[in-house]
Amino acid sequence: MKPLTFRPVDIDTLPAFEAFFATTGAPKWCWCMAFRRTTEEVREASSANSRRQITGRIRGGVPVGLLAYEGGDAVGWVSVAPRGTFRFKGAPAELGEVVWSISCFFVQRHRRREGLSRQLIAGAVAHARANGATVIEAYPVEPDSPSYRHMGFVPVFAEAGFADFGKTGKRRHVMRLPVGDESG
Repeated sequence: MKPLTFRPVDIDTLPAFEAFFATTGAPKWCWCMAFRRTTEEVREASSANSRRQITGRIRGGVPVGLLAYEGGDAVGWVSVAPRGTFRFKGAPAELGEVVWSISCFFVQRHRRREGLSRQLIAGAVAHARANGATVIEAYPVEPDSPSYRHMGFVPVFAEAGFADFGKTGKRRHVMRLPVGDESG
């Protein structure tokens, strides 16, 4: 498997993001807004509104995540952004922590079970750290979970060095990885 390259979704990559989310099986019902919506936005949740809401955030300069490329083709998506841009919260932040969250993934069905999620996690961690994160938080589920599978799996995050801090809700674990300055 070739290593993936990553591009943040911003105004320049917005057309590629929209094209990727238009592919078969992509999460165009939520446009990765499920955990970003404000209380007001929840009341108007629909595919069209979700698209409008996420593109509005992107046009406004709000970080939302990364597209993963193999060659010139987008093959994956990982939602990684400052935790404050999401509605849910995980473990209590310590004074001085800058927490970024990995909230979901999408890999096209024909590319699943190739280990791409491991590369997506690594890309998300590197991106968050480069943008000032001192802790990366994720909310994966057990591999046999009937729901929230788009958030990743506990063993994969554990392999990447994330520690389990308990659960949020019935299925989602809160897992954290410190990524502060390694020179100190």
